[in-house]
Amino acid sequence: MTTLPAPVLAAAVAVGLALPLMGWAVLIRPGAAATAARANLSRGLGTDAVGDRAARAGTPPGARLVRALTPQGTFARIDRLLVGAGRPAAWPVGRVVAAKLVLAAAAGVLGILLVGANPQPLFVITMAVTTVVSYFVPELLLTSRAQERRDAIGRELADTLDQMTIAVEAGLGFESALARAGRNGTGPLAEELVRTLQDIGVGQPRREAYLALAERAGVDDLRRFIRAVVQADAYGVSIADVLRTQAQEMRLKRRQRAEEKAMQIPVKVIFPLILCILPTLFIVLLGPTAVEMMTGM
Repeated sequence: MTTLPAPVLAAAVAVGLALPLMGWAVLIRPGAAATAARANLSRGLGTDAVGDRAARAGTPPGARLVRALTPQGTFARIDRLLVGAGRPAAWPVGRVVAAKLVLAAAAGVLGILLVGANPQPLFVITMAVTTVVSYFVPELLLTSRAQERRDAIGRELADTLDQMTIAVEAGLGFESALARAGRNGTGPLAEELVRTLQDIGVGQPRREAYLALAERAGVDDLRRFIRAVVQADAYGVSIADVLRTQAQEMRLKRRQRAEEKAMQIPVKVIFPLILCILPTLFIVLLGPTAVEMMTGM
């Protein structure tokens, strides 16, 4: 009877332990605050002591364990990352935190099993680093998604301002132009405009809603545009002039960014050229000569 190698057996055990943990992380229910908020909104009632106790009683043990094992600062940091990433509906804060713990636990168990089979110092350090990196993988993914979202907003801003300028010059108000741009758009900027109009519709002051839009998006160009709109609203400046000026500036900046990226291409091509293309070319050109020299000797 043949026995499996120790690393293969350790990997199989680690995967077997990780699968139920990952399923628990994916299927975990929302926390008490989210459950109470949804219940109150669906009933149209305010929060009360009875509702709070019921929400706490309905909190699954897994969610309480996650909150007990995670510092409060981590929840705040992940909440900020989710705001930048557009708050994906499938990944609330509790699920992201649970995924962090599950990945770290799976990597830690796998590391312990593999280190037990091969206890070398370098291997121990490698598995420790892998466990730490696994803990921060969800945050790295959220950061990457937030950066992609900011880039998309920056690309869409100039065209959106052009649409709003045309709408305002045609006689629409600024909020009506925002609504039209939000309906016609399909990217993250359109989603943020729609959310801003919803905030205004539920009673939030326009200035606070515009500043919240700039804070959520995290794009410098959009932040400057929002400041210009707020100042125009405060001092009575024509919004059409502000939109026209901002649209021209955004188009200029977009062209400058495109030119900058085009100038970076030769520098980026150097490394693949040196590491991949030139060695192959040298082998093809000098290989036969080297073989003839070796056979002649």
